Amino acid sequence: MNKNSKFNVRKLTIIAILGAISAVFGMTPLGFIPVGPTRATIMHIPVIIGAIMEGPVVGGCVGLIFGLFSIFQAITNPTPVSFVFLNPLVSILPRVLIGIFTYYVYNALRKIGNKKTMGILYVLWILIILYLGNGIYIDIVEKKPIYLLLTNVALIILTLILAYFTHKNLKRSSLDIIISTIIGTLTNTVGVLIMIYFFYGEKFVEALGQDISIARKVIFGIGITNGIPEIIIAIIIVTVVVGALKKETNDRR
Repeated sequence: MNKNSKFNVRKLTIIAILGAISAVFGMTPLGFIPVGPTRATIMHIPVIIGAIMEGPVVGGCVGLIFGLFSIFQAITNPTPVSFVFLNPLVSILPRVLIGIFTYYVYNALRKIGNKKTMGILYVLWILIILYLGNGIYIDIVEKKPIYLLLTNVALIILTLILAYFTHKNLKRSSLDIIISTIIGTLTNTVGVLIMIYFFYGEKFVEALGQDISIARKVIFGIGITNGIPEIIIAIIIVTVVVGALKKETNDRR
């Protein structure tokens, strides 16, 4: 009974701390890190850390706090597109799923071995680079503004640097953390944008001042422009933080 009580208090404390960190990120510039020409949000990172360290319940609860804070921000500090975040299916559901997907991917990868995990990581890097390369091709063919071309080039360079770093330095460790972090970040970015597209599509794009006839392209473009930097920043922070926490836990044992 005592152990269960301590266990629950520990989980609740971690949820409260990580949830508060996520909220602070959202209220200050700390939550948005410049990466090349774009800004990467790190508000989802406490959710990923909670899921990896403490499981899907903690991760899901931290994600719930993240989602509720998004609604609060949409009400108290509205922007032209804040209306989409008043819908819990946009603001809350994807954030809760971050914690759940991250944990189960992390747990599965720990069981399949480093060789297979490295193969999965290579496939992810290749898919990201191919997608960005396709974006460059489209930018050139359609003669789009130069900043769009430069954005895709910068993101490919960042992806290649991170791929090289993981290949050279993380062959025997942290692969499960890296891949689960990628999945967790994509769950946030892709999940939110899919919900926006299905529920608000043209209205959202119109609020951005874009052509509603290309709503899907605009929303997918946002996913790539924001998603890649967010993945890169998340990998760096989560790998360092989780590595330090796991080392401290092992040292105590």
